[in-house]
Amino acid sequence: MSKPCIICVAITGSLPKKENNPAVPITVAEQVESTQAAFEAGATIVHAHVRNDDETPSSDPEKFARLKEGLEKHCPGMIIQFSTGGRSGAGQARGGMLPLEPDMASLSVGSNNFPTRVYENPPDLVDWLASEMRAHHVKPEIEAFDLSHIHQAVAMNRDGRIPGKLYVQFVMGVKNAMPVDRDVFDYYIRTVERLAPGAEWCAAGIGQHQLTLNEWCISSGGHTRTGLEDNIRLDRDTLAPSNAALVKRATDLCEKYERPVATWQQAREILNLPLKAA
Repeated sequence: MSKPCIICVAITGSLPKKENNPAVPITVAEQVESTQAAFEAGATIVHAHVRNDDETPSSDPEKFARLKEGLEKHCPGMIIQFSTGGRSGAGQARGGMLPLEPDMASLSVGSNNFPTRVYENPPDLVDWLASEMRAHHVKPEIEAFDLSHIHQAVAMNRDGRIPGKLYVQFVMGVKNAMPVDRDVFDYYIRTVERLAPGAEWCAAGIGQHQLTLNEWCISSGGHTRTGLEDNIRLDRDTLAPSNAALVKRATDLCEKYERPVATWQQAREILNLPLKAA
């Protein structure tokens, strides 16, 4: 396959801590350093949360601003994607960083079960987050934890709440949500291609399933996500030494399946994002 593969690195998340893996970057400076290494290894999207000093999730726009500034300086051209997920805030605080105008932001368009709670994405909040993204020229990445989320994203695309070319990420392997199932994965792809021709898709596998989803995506012509947010190990017994090491594993799969790794320029072209001077 000649289509370039976009590799997204989810650097920190809101759950893994240094006590689980010392390589997890927590401070803004650590996040910038880890992202730069991942960028040089082949990642062209960075999916980012920020943390408080005690490692708890934060929704502080000032921390997001410092992170964005550092990433633009040290990873020129990389696509910056901020998380509006529910672990880092409640209600409209989840979108408090959108006026900073990152290139992209994650958008979950429906609710589902998580390991110990319900991940709530009520329609009014989803519509508000989508409207903020439109106002600040931020491209949504649809996080699909369920088949209904793909259908909802397509409906929002058709009525203009999510304008432009859809980018849908299948999230598989979260406990109590969609398991890692190859038939489901293939059906997701067919559903996106049927309902939104021309849309781009990727997938994220949680924990031990990260490598499986990386391989499924790359071999099927999609894009892929890796990083310490989703998985802190290279294998059952070995902690991942860095985000860059997980990106390298994905680039090795691209070589195996003869997929070129997308440059930041190619990634921006594929996702219809403006080029920025490096």
